[in-house]
Amino acid sequence: MLVTPEDPVWIDVWVPSGDPLWDADVTRAFDWLGATWGSALKQIGLAGVEVQSGRPVDRTRWSSLICFGGVGAGEVTVTGRKVVGLSQRRNRVGAWFHGACVLHWDPQLLVDLLRITSDERSVASGYLAEAVTGVADEMASQGGIRRMVVANAAGAVAAAFIDSLP
Repeated sequence: MLVTPEDPVWIDVWVPSGDPLWDADVTRAFDWLGATWGSALKQIGLAGVEVQSGRPVDRTRWSSLICFGGVGAGEVTVTGRKVVGLSQRRNRVGAWFHGACVLHWDPQLLVDLLRITSDERSVASGYLAEAVTGVADEMASQGGIRRMVVANAAGAVAAAFIDSLP
């Protein structure tokens, strides 16, 4: 698989019902996962990492169209900008959690896929450029490194996530 700067780090986790990490409350169920992502990003040296606990806090005009358009339960921000998006699918035997951690953010790639007017495209792109950031972008802006190599960033994030699992 070719990794480009726009590719997120995708990590899926299965939690069977009855597991100590299982929570029947679909909102609380994200708490441990968000804490794991937050710990992983701190471990690789990011400052300003925050994990949203509880209900979504940032429902926006774009959040119903674009996951990264708002901040939901367990999702992670860095300096107030979203870097990790989460979702889950569940049934009586367990929950399958999906996580996406952005390495480099270019909202135009996503916005161009939407069936919206060119004016809406411009507004969405502007909003998302401010609301979201990438891990590699933040590492570079925080002075931790001059330029993070994307393949190394993906590996570092995945390894830190695994290391942070409860």
